[in-house]
Amino acid sequence: TKYNIGKYLFDFANYEIKLDGTKKKLTKREAELLKLFCEHRGQLLERELIANMIWGDDSYFVGRSMDVFITKLRKYLSDDPALSIVNVHGVGFRLEGAEI
Repeated sequence: TKYNIGKYLFDFANYEIKLDGTKKKLTKREAELLKLFCEHRGQLLERELIANMIWGDDSYFVGRSMDVFITKLRKYLSDDPALSIVNVHGVGFRLEGAEI
């Protein structure tokens, strides 16, 4: 499954994001999380929903781990300033951008 995210091409099957011929390999969890955001573009995803769908648990420690993975995804997508993973404080996250 491939998704266009702003300037990026996300290849879920190979756990890669590509920009101008440059590939970045993702971990399985990073890819699953990015796929979830792609499938719900522009929609607010609650923290508990994300945690249960990706980790199968919504404990405090999973929440902290999720924050680390989202920080990594933000870094990977930073070459497109129009794209962002927005935190809605106390609720969840949303993938926003000009061409999502």
